[in-house]
Parts: sequence; structure tokens; C-alpha cells
Amino acid sequence: MNVMKNMTKRQQPHEEVPAKKLRLTKPSKSAALHIDLCKATNPTDALQYLLSFARKPVEAESVEGVVRILLEHYYKEVDNSVRLKIASLLGLLSKTPGFSPDCIVDDVISTLSNDKSNQVLAQLLDTLLVIGTQLPENTAVTQRLIEVACKHLNSTYFGVRNKCLQLLGCLGTVDKPLTKESEAGTSIAPLRDVQNLISDYFGDQDPRVRTASIKAMLQLHGRGMKLQQTAYSQACKLLNDDYEQVRSAAVQMVWVLSQLYPESIVPIPSSNEEIRLIDDSFGKICHMVSDGSWMVRVQAAKLLGSMQQVSPHFLEQTLDKKLMSDLRRKRTAHERAKELYASGEFSSGRKWADDAPKEKVDTSGVNLIDSGACGAFVHGLEDEMYEVRIAAVEALCSLAQSSPSFAEKCLDFLVDMFNDEIEEVRLQSIHALRQISTHITLREDQLDTVLAVLEDSSRDIREALHELLCYTNVSTKECIQLALLELLKNLTKYPTDRNSVWKCLKFLGARHPTLVLPSVPELLSTHPYFDTPEPDMDDPAYIAVLVLVFNAAKSCPTMPALFSDHTFRHYAYLRDSLSHLVPHLRLPGRKQTAVLGSELSEVGSGSLESAQQFLQESLVRVSTLQNLDSPGAQDLLDFTIRDLKRLGELQTELAGSADFCATYLHCQLLLMKALQEKLWNMAVPLCLKQNAMASTAAQQILEETYKLEFLYSGLETRQVATIHNVRLQAKALQLILTARTKRGSPLIGLCEKFLQEVELFQRLFMSELPHFQDSFVEKLLELMPRLVACKPLDLVKILQTTLRQSRFIHLKLPEQIHRASATIIEPTGESDNPLRFTSGLVVALDIDATLEHVQDPQTTVKVQVGVLYPDGQSHIIHPKPGDFRTPGPGRVRLITQVYLSHSAWTEPCQIEVRLLLAYSSSSSRLAAPKPAWNESTEGLPTSESSVEGTINLSKPVKVFIMPKPARR
Repeated sequence: MNVMKNMTKRQQPHEEVPAKKLRLTKPSKSAALHIDLCKATNPTDALQYLLSFARKPVEAESVEGVVRILLEHYYKEVDNSVRLKIASLLGLLSKTPGFSPDCIVDDVISTLSNDKSNQVLAQLLDTLLVIGTQLPENTAVTQRLIEVACKHLNSTYFGVRNKCLQLLGCLGTVDKPLTKESEAGTSIAPLRDVQNLISDYFGDQDPRVRTASIKAMLQLHGRGMKLQQTAYSQACKLLNDDYEQVRSAAVQMVWVLSQLYPESIVPIPSSNEEIRLIDDSFGKICHMVSDGSWMVRVQAAKLLGSMQQVSPHFLEQTLDKKLMSDLRRKRTAHERAKELYASGEFSSGRKWADDAPKEKVDTSGVNLIDSGACGAFVHGLEDEMYEVRIAAVEALCSLAQSSPSFAEKCLDFLVDMFNDEIEEVRLQSIHALRQISTHITLREDQLDTVLAVLEDSSRDIREALHELLCYTNVSTKECIQLALLELLKNLTKYPTDRNSVWKCLKFLGARHPTLVLPSVPELLSTHPYFDTPEPDMDDPAYIAVLVLVFNAAKSCPTMPALFSDHTFRHYAYLRDSLSHLVPHLRLPGRKQTAVLGSELSEVGSGSLESAQQFLQESLVRVSTLQNLDSPGAQDLLDFTIRDLKRLGELQTELAGSADFCATYLHCQLLLMKALQEKLWNMAVPLCLKQNAMASTAAQQILEETYKLEFLYSGLETRQVATIHNVRLQAKALQLILTARTKRGSPLIGLCEKFLQEVELFQRLFMSELPHFQDSFVEKLLELMPRLVACKPLDLVKILQTTLRQSRFIHLKLPEQIHRASATIIEPTGESDNPLRFTSGLVVALDIDATLEHVQDPQTTVKVQVGVLYPDGQSHIIHPKPGDFRTPGPGRVRLITQVYLSHSAWTEPCQIEVRLLLAYSSSSSRLAAPKPAWNESTEGLPTSESSVEGTINLSKPVKVFIMPKPARR
């Protein structure tokens, strides 16, 4: 027995002792803050501790404790600056996500009733405002805060009154009456509406309070509450206030009321006349265009452009400084005769024309519009500040778009703005005239003023004018000749404008075929009896003339009879080389030389609906595949991809959708080939070649998924989720292939990284998971508890089985998908003359390119210019934000310079220039939400944040350069 006891004693130390679980906790923020504040010996030290604490993040679970410490110190503190900072910190902590600030409302209100400092009171009210905006659904808290605001509205300090009005504007409701405490503080005033309460402070002695009261009313309007019309007369009085901020807010208030009650009738002061509220407010805002403050003038001019319901008489008065008779109250003949009889004055006949009517404004007459508002746009267009002139031009454009008669009247004023001294004003006036071009026809004198702008040194101005001429109507053939002459001068002076001038003449000829017809013999230098010399086809000016004539000939069948033989040959040449500028012409007795693809496109352009149906049927046919091992699946995918690519070539409207579907199906085809049965049933040493092919396919699928996500716009959440599902399949394939060749710790890290990405998919696309039944990602999520617990090799086996059994996801397309693309206009790559420069120095290469459907290239997506040298070197250049222009919706123009440098060469060589689209998976459309300033980033998957790359946007252009050795 003793022996057994000794043996058990010896064995006891070898038994497994249960491990103690350690819980790591972060140091309490409230305790640290309490210690710091207790160490402070004076207000300055306490303020420094509070300032340093404000820079540190606070977790949601620690906020309440920190607030208690701050309030405890607040009650002890005597210094106003420290209490002010604590009140500010309370508002900042109330914004912490995950923290409900309703638990500190009572404490803040109690401190508010006990504090005597006006600045601290204002800051505490601001904290209550923050709390109220964080708890919009809590009606009890909102009602308490409104009562607190009403109680402190009688404060003598403007800051307190401002915050109270702001509280009423942000939290007040029009359906519940309010009580306002009387000045004695004991009795309660009668129930009042929140708008009436706020409007009482329109006449406050402090301009800052008057401004705050108007802004509070505007806040009520912004929250969807309808303002009362009774505030209109008060707002109109504030238009004459001495302070700029008050007048600015009053202008906004008058405009809001004019949009709410446009047809209401309001009386004209000091008369018995009445007028529509929209007309009256329009006249008053017109008067503010002559305000002493340029900021008020800008605001008034901008608001005028949105007042579309104003009467035509008032609209036309803005272009004439002299008050029109239509806007004066006229006395009847009976009234005039009665007045004449009462005065006892009749024409004696002794003075010549003593009874003739005089154009003298009767001071007793009533004007329906203030005389100071006459010619409001004239004043705005002649203003000394260019911001006011730009705002006036924009307002003119907006009003003219809805009124063709007003567009004709304001044409001269907009054309005069082409001569403004500020380039931005000239550019805006050109854009404005472009937008109203459908309502106007230019006279010869107006066209002369417009064409004078072609001498401008700014490329943006010239190209904007070319765009304007594309959509402008002219009245005579002399106008066409004048426009052609000036455009050819422009081409001679600025050869880089070649493409823009050709495009302009294309539209000019298409819009005016009957005006071009009489000038064809003169333009082509033809003669009815004599042969004329054949012009040089390398002359850009001659090509410009042909573009004008050929586009006019498309709508004028009699014009080709005036062509000479060489003109027909030149047409065939240009039709092949510049098919986007020269239309297809049906020439009698001539062989048709139209490009086959363009003919098919023209024939198929009318069958857009059938093309869309074909696209949908192709996707439905492919969706019948149950999984990636279905028999005949590869052949079906091959044929469908071929059809979709051809469809994109024939139907430009569906090119984005067709290319997107073809790329997606190509990813599925690559995945299908990589998962063939024979590859996985053989030992690794026996299938090294197949293993390498599968690895290449996986990498290609990844690249294609990034193209699908970042190169196409118009995608919805469902399409992005489908792309991420394919990307997970490619990464699973990479993991399986890696496991066949590697063992150990690298495999463990890869498995953990993959599981993190699966969790990220679940968090990003939780709402889309019902559409992914029997898919790869759904099966992974079902097996997730098992995958987390199993060994890496077991995980790889599960992935392999799941990957081969996963269902093919049917691709559902949104309404419209656009593919981002770029075309390099300059350099053309056609010149054989090299750019020569001294080695070691730099040479500037001008880049002119058009970007289509690239989303916000200046910020979210970077467009880079890549230069590839013959020796393999490459450089990436980031264009400046100012190099991007936006000529139209969906189009971006890039005009920049690339600086090249290299060591000396023995002979000229070509370099490649192309545009690249840089992407980062962290800038994905549905990237994981960024943590707030007080949230920890621990535990978040970071695998996606490091994936960056570039996608080719344009075809490469080759340029000859020749670095010469430096002279000694």
C-alpha cells in the first residue's frame, strides 16, 4: 500500500494542470483622466490635460465613465475656460458611435441651469444640440431640449440666443405648440407655434441673432416642414438690413417662400394693387443684384436662375434699365379727363404741342416692380466682381432654357460677354450660349463677335467655341463662309486644334446643307469648263473643307453632281482614314466604299431591342449549366464569348454590357479548364506543366476580376458581389495549387488569409447572399466553423471539393454598363521625324487624350501616363488635377505634358506612350467601412488593402526620340 501511495505521489507532478485563462484589458480612460485632472494645480494645467485627452480615441464602453469624471470636475471647477472645454468635450463624446447620449441629458440640463457664464451656457446648449441630433427618434428628449431652448431665449447674451434658435430650428416641429417662459420667469406665456416664436427674433437688436433666426426658419424648411406665408413680409423688410449676413439669409428666405407660394397674391406697399408672390419676390431679389456686398450679389444672381415661374414681363424687364410701361399701373382715360377737369387746365392752342403726351414717369403712378430692380442682369453682367458676372451668366442661361423668347432677347448680352477680360467668364458665357443654342439663330454681326474669340490664346476657350459652333444655327450662306474662313485661320495659327476644327465643321455642314450648297464650286475650286489642279490631301485646311462639304452632301442629294473626279477619290480615302468625320454617301453610279463594319453598324442600329434580347438569351443559355463539370460546358462558353464580342462590335450602345459579360464568362471558362479531372488525379511530379497552366489561369482570373470591378461603371451591388465570388474561387485555386507544392508555416498563413477574405465577403455582401444559393461562397460560409477548426491540408481538400461542385452563378445585368476607355489624340505616332534633345536634359511631349466613362479621374481613380523606353525602362507620370477638363457628361479631356530624359543613343528609337488606370482594392465601390476615430482597427482583415495594379486604358502610341550626346 505504501508503495502504491509513493507511486501515486510521484505521478502527481506529471498530471496536466489546467491552464489559467488570462484576460487582457486596456487601461481605463476615465481613471487616467481622473488622475490627470487631480494632478492639475491650476486652470492652465487642467486645460492642457483636457486638450491632450481630446486628441486620444475613446471606446464606446468607456464614454459614460469619462463623462462622469468630466462632470465631477466640472462642478468643482471655478475657471470659465476649463468649464467651457469640458462642455465642448461632452458634445464631442456624444458623437461616439455605439454610445447613446440620452443618459447624460439630465446632467447637462442641470449644469445649464446652475451656470452663470454666458460663454459656457452657449457651449452647453451646443452640446444639447449635438445630443438632440444623435437622438432624433426620442421625442421625450427632443421635447425637453425644446423647452430648455424656450427658457433661455430671453438671455441677454447673443450667443445663447443663437444656440436656442438653432435648437428650435433643428429639433422644433410645427405640429406641436410651444410654451415660452415670461421675462419674470414665473408665469407661462400662451401656447405658440415654433415659427411665430422664431420670427419674433427677426427684429432682434443684434444682427447675429437676426441671422440665426432666419437660418432657423430655413432649417425647418430643410427638414420638410412648410413655412407660413406670413413670414414673407418680415423677410422682405430684412432685405434692407444694414448687415450683410442678415441680407444674405433674407434673400434665401424670400426665395424659399416664393417656391412654396408662387401663385399667392400679395399687396404692393402704399397702393391698392396686388401681384403674384413669385413676381414680387423676383423683383426684390433682382434689386439685391445691386447690393453693396458682392457676396449678396452673387447669391441673388444665382437664385434668379431658379425662378422659372416668373411672368414674361418681369423676366424681360431684367434686360432693360428703363422701366417698361407694362410694369406701371395705367390710369384710364376717364381718370385722366377727370383730373384735367378738376385742375381747370385745357390746351389753349397758343403753345406748340402743349397737349402732346410726354414720356415722363408720373410720381403718383404705381410701379409693379422696384425701379432699382430694372435691368438686373445688365447690372450683373457689368459688375466689377467676376464672380457676380459668372453667376449672372449662369442665371441667364437657366432662364433662357425654359423661355425661347427670353433666349432671343438675351443673345446679344451673352455674346458681349465673349469679350470679358476674365477667361473664366468668357468660358462660362460660351457654355451658356451652347446650352441655349436650340432656341437661337445667330446673325452675321453676332457671329462675327463670336468668331473673334478664335484668336484667344487659351486652348480651352477655343475648343469650347468649336463645341458651340457645332450646335449653332446661322442665317445665311455668308455666315457659313465667314465661319469657315475664321476656322481655317484658327487651324493655321494653332495646328494642334486640327481635330477640334474638323469635328466643328462636320456638325456645321450637317446642320446647314442648303447654305453650303451654293458655295460648293468656290470651296472645291471647280470650274464648269476647265480642269483645276488637284489639291494636296496632306493639307489639313483642304481636309477641313471636304469634311464640311461631305457632311452637307449627306442631306443634299444634288450636291455630288458638283464634285470633280478627284473629289470622289478623296472621299474614298477620307472615308477609310477618317470614318468618324466623313459620313457614308450614296453616290449614283459609283462603287460604294463604306467600311463593312460601319455598314453593319448602321443596319443594326435600328435593331437595338433585338440585340438586347440576344444578349439576355445568351446569358440565360449559359445559366443552364449546373456546375463547372457539366458536359459540353466549355464549348457553350466558347461560342457565347465569341457571340458577345461580335455583338459589342456591332452595337456600340451594348458594347459595355457585352464586353462585361464576355469577360465574366472568360473567367468561368479559365476556371473550368483549370479544374479538369486529369489534373487532380495525377501526382504533382507528373503534371508540372498542367500545374503551371492552372496557376497561370488563376492569376489571369484575378486580373480579369479587377478589370470587371474597376474598368466598368454602372454596376450594382449584386454584380460586384458576383465578381468577388469569382475572385474567391481564383484565390482558392491558388491556395490548392500552393498546397500541392509547399508545406509548413507559409500554408498556414495563406489559409488564415483566405478565411479572413471569406469573412470580409460575408460582411460586405450580407444582403446579396440569398442570390448565391449553392454557390462557392455560400458553401464556404456553411462550412465556416469546420474550416476554422481543421488543419490546412484538410481545408485544402474541402476547398477542392467545394470548388468543383459549386453552381454556376447566373449574371444579372443592370440597365446600362459603360466600359472606361481612352483615346490618345496627340501624339499621333505617324511622324518619322524624331524629337531631338541633349542627353541628360529633358524634352516635353504634349499629350492630348479623351477619356470615356472614367469615374472621377482626379480623386478616386488616377490616370497615369506610362512611358516605355527601348531598353525596358518605364516611367509613370501622374497628371496634375488642372490637366483634366470635362467637355461633356461621361467625357474627360486630358491635356498635359510628359517630360522625357535619357542617356545618349546612337540612332533614333521609338518609345511607347499609353494611358493606364490605377486601382486599389481599398478604393473598391463596396470597401469595408473605415473605423471611426475612437474605434480600434484590431481584428479587421487587411489582406485586401495591399492589392494595387494598373489596367491599360488606351492603345500604345509610338513616338520617335533621339537623345544626342552633349557637346564638349
